[in-house]
Amino acid sequence: MDKAQIIETVNEFLMEEFEADAADIVAGENMHEALDLDSLDYVDLVVLIDENFGFKTTSEDFQSITTFDDFYDFIASKVG
Repeated sequence: MDKAQIIETVNEFLMEEFEADAADIVAGENMHEALDLDSLDYVDLVVLIDENFGFKTTSEDFQSITTFDDFYDFIASKVG
């Protein structure tokens, strides 16, 4: 899976699960602020990553993720 496919998949589940508009998902923007995420939302993200990409992660993995780009890069590093 290349990065473009990762971005497309991530954006689709963010729009579906978090009711985000495509305009809210901007690569360099702060993901937490743009989606108004709380701690339970991060649990949902862990599940969505497992379902869509087939690897396990924890909410602690999100401590270093600030922007949407960080999120895409994190997933790309795991799916190789």
